[in-house]
Amino acid sequence: MKARYVLISAILALFSSIAVAGRVVSVPVSIDETNMFAQGDMWTARTADNDVEFIGCGIRVLEDGVGGIFSFGFCQAMDADEAEIQCFTENPDLLDAMKATSSYSFVSFSWEDDGFGGAECVRIGFSTQSWYLPNIKVKN
Repeated sequence: MKARYVLISAILALFSSIAVAGRVVSVPVSIDETNMFAQGDMWTARTADNDVEFIGCGIRVLEDGVGGIFSFGFCQAMDADEAEIQCFTENPDLLDAMKATSSYSFVSFSWEDDGFGGAECVRIGFSTQSWYLPNIKVKN
């Protein structure tokens, strides 16, 4: 009976460690200024050894002062080499895509020069597949 208990406990421990540590896809933030493309996963950026790496998108909803509502979205990223980009959009399809993000998302976005010294987001992608689980780092 004790051997069976030990065997079941070992199997459960194995499966739980795979659920937390297995299938982690670590994608550091990268910004390609030539092709106007940024990508990375939010968890890797949050747990990076440097203090500058980040990536993410968000939506701001504001009142326009005359009873209406104005919405715009933005994506921003900075890689470990401190290359930085921020783009904005009012495209309803891209705003809908931004609503689907989560804390462990892989994020990618493209931008174009908006003609006014800024950048306009033209494509935004998120992936929240199950293998984007946190990779728990143990610091000594």
